[in-house]
Amino acid sequence: MATSIRLDDDFVNDVKIHADAASRSVPKQIEHWAKIGRIAEDNPDLPYSFISETLLALSEVNNQKVSRYVRRTERK
Repeated sequence: MATSIRLDDDFVNDVKIHADAASRSVPKQIEHWAKIGRIAEDNPDLPYSFISETLLALSEVNNQKVSRYVRRTERK
């Protein structure tokens, strides 16, 4: 469900810059930041880089871009 909200012009200008750099629309950039923020609040001990890499890994799994791990050496 879409909801209209008023946002500060300076904030929206910052969003536009980050959205352009990430090839996202302004609403998608705000959604992305909200998702990261929610995860960070739920897990305050996790650094941003870990959250970002985890989301990337989940996306790779969901898009079948992973391969099964195969041990290359024999166990002794």
